[in-house]
Amino acid sequence: MNKFGLYTKFTTHEGRRDELAGMLLEAAQGMASVEGCDVYAINIPDEDPTGVWVTEVWNDSSAHQASLSLEEAKSLIQKARPLIAGIEQIKLTTLGGKGI
Repeated sequence: MNKFGLYTKFTTHEGRRDELAGMLLEAAQGMASVEGCDVYAINIPDEDPTGVWVTEVWNDSSAHQASLSLEEAKSLIQKARPLIAGIEQIKLTTLGGKGI
């Protein structure tokens, strides 16, 4: 039952973290109806005022890729770009666990 996992760290411009986190939380609500998405969680680190982490688990990488072509995703990406100073991603094979 391997799945596709992804950790994405967004580094925002100074003072823009909460704005980006809010946008991503809205996106997370929309993920409830996206086929193939099991987990889409937004996290902020206690000691990093510019960091926002997104934890994702998908049925497979093609389901994740398909989600990026949705109009809602494209719109969010356009609105979020000016807030983001950098992006780091870690792609994973999710083996299982609670909630999966």
